Amino acid sequence: MKLTVEQVRHVATLARLSLTPEEEERYAEQLSAVLEAVALLEELDVSEVEPTSHATLTSSLPREDVTRPSLPPEKALANAPARVGTSFAVPKILE
Repeated sequence: MKLTVEQVRHVATLARLSLTPEEEERYAEQLSAVLEAVALLEELDVSEVEPTSHATLTSSLPREDVTRPSLPPEKALANAPARVGTSFAVPKILE
């Protein structure tokens, strides 16, 4: 499918993009190439391919939710440039 410059302008307007005439020409060619590639994919016979929800067929089971001890504050803050009690000290950004 060959896109016209007018169609590219319309899409650019919807996306609130301002394009130069050179960009409109270039994007018309590039988007046309993408649409042609998709058209080639549409021609493939996938009637014998079983649908999958993931690209890989491995099963990814979530791990068991187990409570574990966390780092003690002294170890967690060992390399902190500044701290207040058992917390990281960060510069104030709101006044």
